[in-house]
Amino acid sequence: MDSRTKQSPPTNGGSKKSVRAGLRLLLLVIFVGWIMMWIMLPVKVYKNVWTPKLNVKLNSKFIGSQGANLVIFTFPIMLIAALSCVYLHLESKHADNHKESSRSRLAVLRRPVLVKAPLGIVTSMELLFSAMFVALMIWSLGNYLYVNYQHLHMHKVGEKVWQAKFRAVFLRLGYVGNISWAFLFFPVTRGSSILPLVGLTSESSVKYHIWLGHISMVLFALHSIGFFIYWGLTDQMADGLEWSKDYVSNVAGEIAWVVSLAMWATSIPRVRRKMFELFFYTHYLYIVYLVFYLLHVGIAYFCTILPGVFLFLIDRFLRFLQSQKRVRLVSARVLPCETVELNFSKSPELHYSPTSMVYINIPSISKLQWHPFTVTSNSNMEPDTLSLAIKCGGSWSENLYKKLSSISCVVDRLDVSIEGPYGPNSPHFLRHDVLVMVTGGRGITPMISIIKEVIFRKNTSSNATPKLILISAFKKSADLGMLDLLLPISGTPWDLSGINLQIEAYVTTENQETESTAKLNPQTISFKPNVHDEPLTATFGPNSWLWLGVVITSSFIMFLLFLGILTRYYIYPIDKNTEKVYHYSGRALWDMFFVCICIAAAASGAFLWNKKNLSANRVQNKDIVTPTMSPAGLTTEYPIQELESVPRQSLAQATNVHYGSRPDLKNILFNCKDSNVGVLVCGPRKMRHEAAKICSSGLAENLHFEAISFNW
Repeated sequence: MDSRTKQSPPTNGGSKKSVRAGLRLLLLVIFVGWIMMWIMLPVKVYKNVWTPKLNVKLNSKFIGSQGANLVIFTFPIMLIAALSCVYLHLESKHADNHKESSRSRLAVLRRPVLVKAPLGIVTSMELLFSAMFVALMIWSLGNYLYVNYQHLHMHKVGEKVWQAKFRAVFLRLGYVGNISWAFLFFPVTRGSSILPLVGLTSESSVKYHIWLGHISMVLFALHSIGFFIYWGLTDQMADGLEWSKDYVSNVAGEIAWVVSLAMWATSIPRVRRKMFELFFYTHYLYIVYLVFYLLHVGIAYFCTILPGVFLFLIDRFLRFLQSQKRVRLVSARVLPCETVELNFSKSPELHYSPTSMVYINIPSISKLQWHPFTVTSNSNMEPDTLSLAIKCGGSWSENLYKKLSSISCVVDRLDVSIEGPYGPNSPHFLRHDVLVMVTGGRGITPMISIIKEVIFRKNTSSNATPKLILISAFKKSADLGMLDLLLPISGTPWDLSGINLQIEAYVTTENQETESTAKLNPQTISFKPNVHDEPLTATFGPNSWLWLGVVITSSFIMFLLFLGILTRYYIYPIDKNTEKVYHYSGRALWDMFFVCICIAAAASGAFLWNKKNLSANRVQNKDIVTPTMSPAGLTTEYPIQELESVPRQSLAQATNVHYGSRPDLKNILFNCKDSNVGVLVCGPRKMRHEAAKICSSGLAENLHFEAISFNW
């Protein structure tokens, strides 16, 4: 036999790893090139040399005046989004337990350096990128003004030089504000294929959306106010009512600004916390804002921010499709600590990482409100069930608690819709030797999913798992019942004694356990199966990332085709062969219409195709056995048949309860002497800031901080 035939080919895993590395490098190159175009956009060479050449080559009779910006600013991000889906699909098919180990090399950049309101907790990496973003805006404004001042445009006969310069300043402030809008929608795209590439999720990125929103609103406010001042100084107030046929509409810009002011005012933290529903409903005015913003700036300039809007609209429509079905709610537990645990049926093919979250809607409480909750179940240990815990903390959760408390033990159904789950791409906390989880009140829920993941890894893998230290602060002893969410649903095989778990529970307002709360029993409610309910599934089934790439690619290609046909055979003949000029706003509305139609068609087609396949292969929903143990207090005795005795004993042995005191985080964290200690905090802002300051003090280099927060 030829010796060459004895050589073993490269392993499939190695080739896939090479493909992923190549894709990641390609994505980085495309992104850097896209950023470079933003840097070059305001400079003189771009305006005077590049723009004429680009317009000749790219602004064809098929695309029109937006051709250059479509190719330079829209196409690269759409390509990144599509290729990212391929990358994430390959990554999900080749899960590596240690793939997050490389993140430790960037531990210094992920360490908090600024812990102060209103920015909150800011890491070195966030500070670095924020400084680069601010530098880009300053660079852009400076170059815009430098180029503009060299070739001043007198808006009317007799206009003075200082007036032209005054106008130029506030015009360019609007241009710089547009940079913020180019990035604004990426952080709130929940099913984004771009955020996971940099280790982010939509919930962890919301603060970037807030920062960008405030920056853009300040710049747009200066832009608008400056123009009103300019019109007043030059006796041109009538221009404020102009809706030009062949140029930008000032009226549309003013309407967009007024709408944005309403959104901005209700997003102020104090207003948002006290009147969340007002903030929630007002924020949907973004649809109105986008339409009038488009009519104001025109489609050619709108193409610079189109990628973020396009991808957000895809995500929003897919969420709408997923939310139309009612998810099978199997059971609920009403706990004495004013907490409700909901157990849903899910498809075994649906996988999610610990700390993932879902958005749920219960029409009988509110038809419009959607609320996020972290998942407490584990998709590996509980393949047919998705569970979440909801603690009373607002009118919506209080209404749910009262509703479930007042019904019988067995009811027909409770209509619930779910969007998600959304979460990190991998359980990165496994890279630590010790994981200290600091929680306050309902902040314990994401930690439950982490503990379950460690239990699963311990029982199924030979890799080392971290030691777990759970520091939980509760107001009342009744709240200790939330710890029993760690206990398995009856029939689910797992044992807490198999992991190194230490729980320190602090009851801050009581000096001892109260007898009245210790003996309260939970109420278990079972829901009858209903033919209209379905198990929770991923929007596109097990190959969701690939299908998302198909939707992104096909919808964008369809958009370009429709745009080309309209421009070539309708708009172009009017502009070229007649004395008429096609309406400036009409072009913009056509483009936005095509964006919406193409997204709806591509997403609906992919969704229905996958739904048909899933329906053909779906097994009938399985009714899970509901838990019957009572989680009121760890020291309370109950009939043995109501308890999962071994897990409960393990939980009691691992738990130390401290009454009348708060956790001394500084002492606890500094006593962790291991070389790699993760500090994960989910709780009130004061608790998060305290832990962040300790980890960033420089006194303990082994502490690596990370926060989970829903208090934006």
